[in-house]
Amino acid sequence: MIVENSGTVLSVRDLTAEVEGTPILKGVNLEIKAGEIHAIMGPNGSGKSTFSKVLAGHPAYKVTGGEVIFQGNNLLEMEPEERAQSGVFMAFQYPLEIPGVTNLDFLRVAYNSRRKVQGLEELDAFDFDEIVQEKLEVVKMNPTFLNRSVNEGFSGGEKKRNEILQMALLEPKLAILDETDSGLDIDALKIVANGVNQLATPDNAILLITHYQRLLNYIVPDFVHVMADGRVITSGGKELALELESRGYDWVLEENVSEVGAK
Repeated sequence: MIVENSGTVLSVRDLTAEVEGTPILKGVNLEIKAGEIHAIMGPNGSGKSTFSKVLAGHPAYKVTGGEVIFQGNNLLEMEPEERAQSGVFMAFQYPLEIPGVTNLDFLRVAYNSRRKVQGLEELDAFDFDEIVQEKLEVVKMNPTFLNRSVNEGFSGGEKKRNEILQMALLEPKLAILDETDSGLDIDALKIVANGVNQLATPDNAILLITHYQRLLNYIVPDFVHVMADGRVITSGGKELALELESRGYDWVLEENVSEVGAK
């Protein structure tokens, strides 16, 4: 077993990955500690969403080098379901619809699967209903959504709130939110962001993937990283996101090219 600093939730070192033979990640380095919120920003095609999918174990992406250590264990050796059961949560940019499976059943199976791995007793439908009703308040979701098929007929905002409801129930150690703000109007954005803020604790960590600074008005990151061409090229505090909003990405890209050329 690999042993890391006890406060480190995720350590990524020189991670490279490809899809269908095309290199996408070209040496990503990142360390996230408990209690921290990290945001990854960058232009289209920079590798942000690929990075999140690699962490979640998406089968379309092949890791070609580097290492990812999650709570002292080699994340890359785990199957996707093992990653989820051990505390890695992924909120998708485009959540899938699952016709014929009620939201309530889906949530209960996921919740009990996590409890089983933790050595806890699974909850019956009655006991689970009490818990889910409480968690609905986190995202201001109408209880009628529990009896509908997963995400079927949901608006963009409702799908994103449903993702955060899953996060509230599963209480992950690491939550990866891939462009959770995309397609949301300002009211839905505030609800989703408020839900995430309620779920942030000193014991877990959150990784936000986003194009826009507006999400970071509501979920304030401890660190902001800029990705380009499959790498993290610069990092800073929340003020970096504000600078990107006003100046765009060109200045960061130009500075990085200059630094590389000077070496």
